[in-house]
Amino acid sequence: MKILILKPSSLGDVIHALPVLRLLKAHFPKSEIYWWLEASLIPLLEKDPDLSGIIPFHRRHWAAPARWPEIAASVHLMREMRFDYAIDLQGLARSSLFAWIANAGLTIGLDNEREGAREGARALYDITPPRAPANMHAVDRYLAVLPLLGVPERRNFDWLPRRPDIAAQVEEKWKAAASGWIALAPGGRWDNKRWPARYYIELVKQLRERNNLKFAILGSKSEHGLAQEIAASDPERCLNLAGLTSLAEMIEWIRISRLVITNDTGPMHAAAALRRPVIAIFGPTNPLSTGPYGQIDHVLQNTTLPCVPCLSQRCSHRDPLACLHSITPAEVFQRAYHILESSGNFPSPQPCHSAENR
Repeated sequence: MKILILKPSSLGDVIHALPVLRLLKAHFPKSEIYWWLEASLIPLLEKDPDLSGIIPFHRRHWAAPARWPEIAASVHLMREMRFDYAIDLQGLARSSLFAWIANAGLTIGLDNEREGAREGARALYDITPPRAPANMHAVDRYLAVLPLLGVPERRNFDWLPRRPDIAAQVEEKWKAAASGWIALAPGGRWDNKRWPARYYIELVKQLRERNNLKFAILGSKSEHGLAQEIAASDPERCLNLAGLTSLAEMIEWIRISRLVITNDTGPMHAAAALRRPVIAIFGPTNPLSTGPYGQIDHVLQNTTLPCVPCLSQRCSHRDPLACLHSITPAEVFQRAYHILESSGNFPSPQPCHSAENR
């Protein structure tokens, strides 16, 4: 049996879809499962024990006519693989078209407001599960395809299996295992998802004064300057890793962290998948559908504002970014202190240095 999963992006969305892969492989252990994936995210699933292969999706190539012969060759190869099932979890026009072109024995998709109903994707599927109720989390929306194949839903799977080779790289580069870390993820794809850097600086100060903790600041290359602003406030205890780790290394950093304090961004979803304690700071988005799975009670969001969640990339409130600015460092500190105290995670102080100088 050959199965194709279509979920090319983003980081958080791909992580949300991983339980579908795990449970398909557990139920069909002899199956060959392939994933249609944005090329930049390949390191996330590279050498995954449940995958037989990855079909790269180069988003930019679709807009470049010179690349179309390359795309056509990839499509031809995919059709020759003769998939039994194609499961589109992206639910947009491009992914549904690709699923249809794959010419699988059965094409499965979703018929939700966010997936399937948009851009007419639903028209290209053979079957879909019942429409998800409002505010159902993305993970559960995706898992809804499994009963269509007779696959039972279980929770005893390893969401993001440990990669010893990558863990060894992290230890070799940063000697990370010898220390207790709090991971900070101060970035975000939208500017109005970002809790102010000065608030993170104040939070680091408060946590340091009480517990002498160390902080690994995670993010993309474009977020390096933001991370450095925070790290510069306490260079002895803060390690700026933004843009300096591979995607796989970032996952292993989260795995060894005792707590992850994060905006609504990709590392938050990785932390939830790794079952690390999370404090998630939300502004314009809806944590019920895209928050840290299994840790919704660890979300901080000011729902007293009538515009929250606005789901907009631009803030139109008379007090710009009031939803984020009203969540204080003291509030986050109290939540962090409670989590660390209840788990006994108060490491003895050890200095750290800038990642660029290691």
